Amino acid sequence: MEDTSTQSEADGPDRETVEEGPDGPDAPVDADAPVDADVANDANAADDGGSVDGPSASDDDDLAELRERVDAEYDFDDFGPADMARMSAEEWDAAFDPDTWITGPRLLDRVEAELKSRIARREVFGLLERVREDGEERVLVYSDEGYAIVRPSGEVSGRGTVLRDVEPLVALAAMEEYDVADPPDDWSLPHPDTVPEGSGEFGNLIIQVVAAVQVIAGLALLGASFLTDLDSIVGPAMGAIFLLVGLFLFAIVANARLSDRFRSEEYRDRLRALREAKERPEFVPVDGEVLSEETEDR
Repeated sequence: MEDTSTQSEADGPDRETVEEGPDGPDAPVDADAPVDADVANDANAADDGGSVDGPSASDDDDLAELRERVDAEYDFDDFGPADMARMSAEEWDAAFDPDTWITGPRLLDRVEAELKSRIARREVFGLLERVREDGEERVLVYSDEGYAIVRPSGEVSGRGTVLRDVEPLVALAAMEEYDVADPPDDWSLPHPDTVPEGSGEFGNLIIQVVAAVQVIAGLALLGASFLTDLDSIVGPAMGAIFLLVGLFLFAIVANARLSDRFRSEEYRDRLRALREAKERPEFVPVDGEVLSEETEDR
């Protein structure tokens, strides 16, 4: 009987080598062998964490969707400090593309024109100057309570309500899509003597007429109740209600007129303080050359 145990043990390793061949997991790789370009690209994409086109297209779709939502939620024609504070960092990047921002002297020109229009509409309270400091032109706006300095790079520094009013204007002026309106010829702050005592006189007149009607109706009901000796309590009660409502409306009108007079006087005092000041307030850190002023004599 033939012994085959030795032959089987000898053939085992050779058979495994033949079956796996050069493509097997333990086979050596020939460095000079040609590599398929598609295979190499797939390998590089896998090493980068995904395909090349997938994340880019998805990011573009997300950015477009975010921009549509920002355009629908914010009114950039009337963009103010409250909108700027409410906007998140992602919404800001989506709405304002840094690669398309306007900078340099053109930005200062647009900011100056926009500020003149806002000052003319009494939306910004302050004196406007174009100054040069450290060899660089800047736009300066200041009042008796704060200031804002705009540099050609778009950087804004300052403090107070003036800074909060100017910051969103600079962001808008830096956008190519935003149209800066031409300011009127008489855009400066008004003279203190031209400020009226109050506003809304027509509305006050209407309220006074309604109040007078209420008072007359109340007195008529009360008089009729006492003269006719009516046993019902309805007439005197309604008369008292009409009388109280009329007096309340008169009190509202009086309070509104006093408030308007107080605000007008405060506004005139601030205008006088700005015009009578020989120098800028001490808290304004600008000593540069003045290139243009709001008024000749302030």
